[in-house]
Amino acid sequence: MPRVAQLAAIFFACGTVLAAAAPVEKRVYKVDSVIATRHGSSLLVQVKGAVETGGWRKPRLRVLPHPEGHTLVVEFLAQPPPPAAMVIQALVPISASVHIRTRPHISSVRAEAEANEVTAQILH
Repeated sequence: MPRVAQLAAIFFACGTVLAAAAPVEKRVYKVDSVIATRHGSSLLVQVKGAVETGGWRKPRLRVLPHPEGHTLVVEFLAQPPPPAAMVIQALVPISASVHIRTRPHISSVRAEAEANEVTAQILH
């Protein structure tokens, strides 16, 4: 049994290290514009905005699971810089896009950020 306990402790320690190293995503500071274009049964959503400092990485749009009526909602996310990183202290542009399959009844897209949200009608 001591061998099993040792293995369990090793797996627990590895899991703790991996969990601590998992990248954190946060909403970007603001959305400036949203463009949504329908192509058959798919939708291209493009969002531009800004973050409050440099060093943000991997911007993406996360589609929220349940549309609100005829509006599809996306969250504008990115990975912030590490806490001790030296970064520029200014608004920095950031953008992301996503292709998704959607139902024809969806007529608008709302992108949500930390400070605001912007809704756009879908272009055909």
